[in-house]
Amino acid sequence: MDTTIDLSNRSVNAIRFLSMDAVQKANSGHPGLPLGMASVAYVIWTRHMRHNPANPEWPDRDRFVLSGGHGSMLLYSLLYLTGYDLSLDELRNFRQWGSLTPGHPEYGLTPGVETTTGPLGQGFANGVGMAIAEASLAAHYNRPGHDIVNHYVYAIVTDGDLMEGVASEAASLAGHLKLGKLIYCYDDNRISIEGSTELAFTEDRGARFEAYGWQVLRVDDANDLDAIDHALEVAKADPRPTLIICHSTIGYGLPKRAGTAKAHGEPAGEEEIAGARLALGWEPEAFDIPDDILQHYRETRTRGEAQQAEWQQRFDAYQAAFPAEAAELERRIQGRLPEGWEKDLPVFPADAKGMATRASSGKVINAIAGELPELMGGSADLAPSTNTLVDGGGDFEPANYAGRNLHFGVREHAMGSIVNGMAAHKGFIPYGATFLVFSDYMRPAVRLAALSHFHSVWVFTHDSIGLGEDGPTHQPVEHLAALRAIPQLVTIRPADANEVSEAWKVAIKRAGPTALALTRQVVPTLDREQYAAASGLEKGAYVLANLGELRPQIILMASGSEVSLVLDAGSRLAAEGIGVRVVSFPSWELFANQDSAYQNSVLSPAITARIAVEAGVSMGWERWVGNAGRVIAVNKFGASAPAKIVFQKYGFTVDNIVAQAREMIGRVD
Repeated sequence: MDTTIDLSNRSVNAIRFLSMDAVQKANSGHPGLPLGMASVAYVIWTRHMRHNPANPEWPDRDRFVLSGGHGSMLLYSLLYLTGYDLSLDELRNFRQWGSLTPGHPEYGLTPGVETTTGPLGQGFANGVGMAIAEASLAAHYNRPGHDIVNHYVYAIVTDGDLMEGVASEAASLAGHLKLGKLIYCYDDNRISIEGSTELAFTEDRGARFEAYGWQVLRVDDANDLDAIDHALEVAKADPRPTLIICHSTIGYGLPKRAGTAKAHGEPAGEEEIAGARLALGWEPEAFDIPDDILQHYRETRTRGEAQQAEWQQRFDAYQAAFPAEAAELERRIQGRLPEGWEKDLPVFPADAKGMATRASSGKVINAIAGELPELMGGSADLAPSTNTLVDGGGDFEPANYAGRNLHFGVREHAMGSIVNGMAAHKGFIPYGATFLVFSDYMRPAVRLAALSHFHSVWVFTHDSIGLGEDGPTHQPVEHLAALRAIPQLVTIRPADANEVSEAWKVAIKRAGPTALALTRQVVPTLDREQYAAASGLEKGAYVLANLGELRPQIILMASGSEVSLVLDAGSRLAAEGIGVRVVSFPSWELFANQDSAYQNSVLSPAITARIAVEAGVSMGWERWVGNAGRVIAVNKFGASAPAKIVFQKYGFTVDNIVAQAREMIGRVD
């Protein structure tokens, strides 16, 4: 046998047996995908991907996404073999406490992992976001003779990924946008957990992707290295995104389980592994990789260092010719904000008529967009309603990848995942917008943004029963509580235009994701001279006013559009001789992060009479009102009627707040 072919085949088997050994040692995991797609991954990683294991952050590297994150040992094996900072001991500790090899790949934990995957379809859509990011940066910064942004996004996707709606949404948009840097290899093994894909997945997947506008290629044998290599070359030469359908055998090499559902998600067992060693001619002991194979893989690192060095020379030439553009690109990739960007944050004058917070948000976006070219995003076909268009920014379309306004179509879930992909790529502070009630359609993406600490911003407008006539199908009730339940996500519901400005400041500066909940209805712009001198939003909650001549006897707290309501109620109570503290409470998470001294200065432990007012479910407010407090909330679905009528019928009136406050402090008329 040709020694080169032999080395390649043995190198493929190294992936297989590292994966099997790790799953077996952990007594947990999914060996089927690594065994079936090892050859495809080997060709991508050693013959096509431009990456430098010595520097996983090289900006112009190709990205690799294992969308079927359950097959994580495939990725961990490749990372170890090619020389990333992932030791063999970490593979031995697969799925164990404190290891760098968790059950599914996690962004920010394991060197070389580009995005968090496992929930199927998410990685597929993340890759689309990465390709959008690449196309945008290339359009903005490349110059004739200076292609400093030029890289591909490779992925391995599975039947499960293609079944998920989020992948369909993302694929449709990717085809429309003609994202030719996307190359996805589909593990077409014809097996799902429950058995044959014939049980539930019989559509013509190739025809479907051709209809989306993708190039579709086929590899009849996923172990044919040359066929895979050729398909990848053809993919790179086509301006369309490419799906390579790879006919594979799940659990390849296992004597009894190969090609069956049993190979998918459980350890193979010592007997099956021994049979696979015999069938594939693999003699080394568990976790033992022969020197020639390891040396072969480590050539990837040597090659990658040379590729990055060559790119650096080209970048240096670009920097000499275009110093301002080079500096800006470097700043964006490193996630540094430009000096003085905050000066453009608007300060809104007091206005009793005011404006909807969705409208003031649009003004903030456009005020800071000039200083923050990294701020890019769009809406799920609701930009005129969510006020998220950058004026003069142009539309991101195949003929204009320099456009700043993304049009996601009615694809909330894909929008969320694509925004995450842009954040993972780096160089962007991406945002996605829709109505708050439709945050349900994209919740998995919001959750993964929080898990991954992605710098994603969600603009959720039409945030309450204040939506009015559209009725309960469109009026969010439980959604604020649902967002607040996600760890590491900061949810902000600003009370007026100036709190909106401060909310965007927080969203731009913080490292993780932020959700902004904004009104459709007009709210007054508060007179900061009359009440607090400035917004204290960055601390989550603050004393807006102490009303009355007496020390506060009761605390009225609220978020968003209800803040002006409790101010009016507090003023009436103060006129009756009752001391009232009014607290604006835009963000539970930000307030929870303050020290106890600050929290007590806002919510004095001595004031046990407390009322929280928010047009959403009461769940969670008990933490802030205490055992003696009350919550005026919406613990049922909304109704279709003008907003003022709905608020009145649901008890969001000055009269109701005043009556409940009087009752709490024992002054019932």
